This record gives sequence, structure tokens and C-alpha cells, in this order.
Amino acid sequence: MTSSWTKFRLLTYNVHRCQGTDRRVSPYRIAEVIAETGADIVALQELDVNRPRTGHVDQAELIAALLEMEFHFHPAWQMAEERFGDAVLSRWPLRLVHAAKLPGHPRGWKERRGAIWVAVQIGGHTVQVINTHLGLVRHERHTQTTALLGSHWLGHPACRPPVILCGDFNAIPGSRVHERYRAVLRDVCDCVRTLRRQRTYPTRLPVARIDHVFVSPDIHVRHVEVVRTRLSRVASDHYPVLVELALHSTAS
Repeated sequence: MTSSWTKFRLLTYNVHRCQGTDRRVSPYRIAEVIAETGADIVALQELDVNRPRTGHVDQAELIAALLEMEFHFHPAWQMAEERFGDAVLSRWPLRLVHAAKLPGHPRGWKERRGAIWVAVQIGGHTVQVINTHLGLVRHERHTQTTALLGSHWLGHPACRPPVILCGDFNAIPGSRVHERYRAVLRDVCDCVRTLRRQRTYPTRLPVARIDHVFVSPDIHVRHVEVVRTRLSRVASDHYPVLVELALHSTAS
């Protein structure tokens, strides 16, 4: 009997509709930031599709093409042909499992949120990856967290380990929302030692870690890094988070 490790890199990145801190819109710059990390799976939030404000570009499709990756996109907001939402890109084969809007603020908070769940085939493993973007209002985040922990998402029978939940949670470590996820999954930052602070927002002066990756216990966390480069500092108002992961395989 022999054993081996299947290693891969996952990146979560709120791209702010590909508008940088210099106010320039550039999916090409976002793709360059991602390419430099060598990520195999990429979870993106705040993508525009066919919107006048960003030149009627399908940002998810363009970035995936530039990186030569497969992808699935889900709009959290849509009006006629305009869409705004989240995507998962992968060098590995992937299959869409579920995508839906998340519950909004009871007073009708203007920016809708959603989540997208894909199954990624990595070697002999099928990894369940859920990418999300939670709301700005605390009550809204709790309602959305209840949904994500429920029977349509993490509580679904098909959502078996290995599982990865990632995205922009608009919640800092130690918050009630963050702790609710840590009760069922591991925060990757708890799994490694680092001397660098993992703050992700805003890029000009990072004061908070609101972009997170949570994994099931069977996933080994090898490295966690907030990707701070000259390019990532201006490409979006969030820094991306890169995680090196590994899955254990045993063969007879």
C-alpha cells in the first residue's frame, strides 16, 4: 500500500468589478494578478457582465479565457442583460452543483448577494467548492450564514468532504458570523503559523481580514498568503488570498 499527496492552490479574490484603486477598469490586470500566483482554482466576487459601467464586457468569461480555465458564473443581481455576481474558475474539470441568491436584508438592502457551488475533480478526489459574498449589514450576514449552513448548501447530503468554503464574508475573525463557520469548518489561517498579518481590505491601508477560506478537516493546509504585490495593490480594493492545499490518497 502506498500513499501520496495531491497538491493544489486556491485563490479567493474580490475583484471590485475589475476597477482598481486608480479607477481604471481592467480584467486583464486582474488576470495577471491571478496568473502570477499559479492558482489552480479561483473564486471571484463582484464581477460585471454586460454592464455599461465596465464596457459591456463579460468579465468572468474574459478572465477565464485569459487564464485558460473552465468557469461557472452566477449573477446575484440581474436586470435585463446586465449581471453582477460571482464565479469559480478551475484548471481542473468542474461541474456546477448549485447556485442561488442568498436571503437579503428585510428592509430590502440594495445589493443582492449569492453563492455558487461547484464540484472540482482533482486527481481521484471530488472537491466541493462554495464561493460566496455576504452582505454589509450584520443581520443580513447572519441570515445568509444560516442559509449557507443549511440543507441547500453545507448541510446538503452531497456536500461531503473534501469541502472548501471561501469568499468575501464582510466579517472579521472573532465575529459571530466567523465563529459560526469555524464551528463546522477550519479557517485556514488557524492551520498555519505566519508572522505576517493576514489583512485583506482595503488595499491602500489594510485594516481588516474579511476575505476567508474555510476547509474540512481532511484537507491539509500547507501555506496561506495574502498576495501583496505592486500590481495587486492597485488592481482591486481587496487583496487576494492564496492557499496551498493538499489531499491525501492511499493506493494498494
